[in-house]
Amino acid sequence: MHSTQTPSASSGSIAVVGAGIVGLAHAYLAVRRGLRVTLVDEDSGPRGASVRNFGHCCITGQTGAFASLAEAGREHWLAAASAAGFWARESGAYVAAASAQELRVLAEAAEAKGTDRIRLVDGEEITRALGSRATSAVGGAHLPLDLRVDPRTAAPRLAAWLHAHPAVTMRMDTRALSVTDGGVHTTRGFLAADHTFVCTGHHLRGLLPDLAADAGIRECALQMALVDAPAHFTTDAAILTGTSLLRYDAFATMPAAQDLREHMEETAPALMAAGANVMVTRRPDGSLLVGDSHAYAPSTAPFLDEDTTDLLLESARSVLGAQPLRVRQRWQGVYASSETRPLVLAPVGAHATAVTVATGVGMTLAFGLAAHTLEALHTGSPAAAAPAG
Repeated sequence: MHSTQTPSASSGSIAVVGAGIVGLAHAYLAVRRGLRVTLVDEDSGPRGASVRNFGHCCITGQTGAFASLAEAGREHWLAAASAAGFWARESGAYVAAASAQELRVLAEAAEAKGTDRIRLVDGEEITRALGSRATSAVGGAHLPLDLRVDPRTAAPRLAAWLHAHPAVTMRMDTRALSVTDGGVHTTRGFLAADHTFVCTGHHLRGLLPDLAADAGIRECALQMALVDAPAHFTTDAAILTGTSLLRYDAFATMPAAQDLREHMEETAPALMAAGANVMVTRRPDGSLLVGDSHAYAPSTAPFLDEDTTDLLLESARSVLGAQPLRVRQRWQGVYASSETRPLVLAPVGAHATAVTVATGVGMTLAFGLAAHTLEALHTGSPAAAAPAG
């Protein structure tokens, strides 16, 4: 997160390149600040990572600056849901722990974060949350600050709200070709703006290849499925598992996490090899989103491994205490990833900023990140400065 840029405090119009959730959050909060917005995207609507995920804002799982951004964005998520009419729930998340090693990580995290953020629960409460005594979970934790949204409708409805707003000009099916100090050159001509935010996710390398290379941007591909919910599962809370504890820093940085990693390498080597984060979230229609795996490459192959999908489904079934799950849909998600710069905030000339969440928490950070960069634009402070945390 490097800083050399000080945008104009008097900027009255912005362009946003990218209509994923990070770009939409920038456009939404810019409108709320009274700015004029031009939103540019090469697709006809949100099609990428913003609609292919769990719809889980994992606020509690973050640390440092990411925790500050996640918590700052929570109120904006709820306000945007109210304004745009998309489904959102303050139902939090349950971590369904199946081993003593997982329980120790949760205990350490609860001590570090506080019981207002991580509330340890016994096996009976986990059983009630899941609605089944056949679950493999023996205890766990509730994360009350986490939010749930429906990924299939949140970004599209926010885009529709922006489309209807008089201060917003939508330029969909339009590819950005280059960014200059005065705006954006596109396949439909030049779009003028006082300041431009480039929010293109893993497509950053197509527009700003040198920056993407410097940041070490690569692609992370994941496998997910939509399944029929067991009749007993009715909670709107997200369900995380032991694999989740190894992927979110608030848990993975605990001293007990190393013992958990070794335990899972021994007892669940296939899940570890797949980079699994076994999670389940419920959509408003009752169906369940199940996933996911993680595979990293400069450019990901489009092919889905059926053995990986079966592994994820069986792991989810065990946690839910359910019969085999019937799959409605399968798909691949792709998002930006970097081993060295999980958040890319970088100047592009004097009047543009590249904003890329290069890890799998774009939904979690989107609104807090947008609030941070827009406040920097307003005050004239460096937009690419790291947020406090």
